[in-house]
Amino acid sequence: MDYLSFKIREWKGEINKHKKLIAISIFFLLIALVLNYIAGTYVEQKNAVAVPDIILDNIPTIDLDLIFLWGAVFMIAVGIGYPLFFHVKKLHVVIGQASLLIMIRSFFVTLTHLSTPVNSLVYHTPKFFSIFEFNNALFFSGHTAFPFLGFLIFRKEKIGIFFLITTIVMAVTVLLMHVHYSIDVFAAFFITYGSYKIGEGIFRKVDSKQTS
Repeated sequence: MDYLSFKIREWKGEINKHKKLIAISIFFLLIALVLNYIAGTYVEQKNAVAVPDIILDNIPTIDLDLIFLWGAVFMIAVGIGYPLFFHVKKLHVVIGQASLLIMIRSFFVTLTHLSTPVNSLVYHTPKFFSIFEFNNALFFSGHTAFPFLGFLIFRKEKIGIFFLITTIVMAVTVLLMHVHYSIDVFAAFFITYGSYKIGEGIFRKVDSKQTS
């Protein structure tokens, strides 16, 4: 019991120590979500068309609705829960990096006006999550990008393996469901890495100011 009390006090101390950075990162997350909504609404109003895809044209369409939705929810829960409870000093980094990636994806979404691929499966999103889902908001694949971002952030820790496996599973899932073009999936790796490196530079400067 004493050990548990000690860990709780330690956790509260870490939260208090980083509360300013956490608050700022949450603020930027809210901005990112607003931009995501604006971009998604914009692209839904465009007359998009489907185009051929050499990979999708040669693989079957398989219903993986449960993995597509609840796998993503579980990944997000782990991505937030792990730093929140076990690695508080990285919580603002995780939120900030995710916010930056959402902003970058929102920008790319406004540039690409393609409709979902032919033979794509219609997935059923609960009403609460529908504000994050938009038709034709395809480039690049968030289901691939965000677990890969988790891998980049935690690649030196054991949980990095979880995010790497999740990245692969999600990439395969969206392709087999034909809800993303192959370019959406493959580009996600490169763009996410670029976003991560930009964020890494930003947070290195922020953290150095915090400790000075």
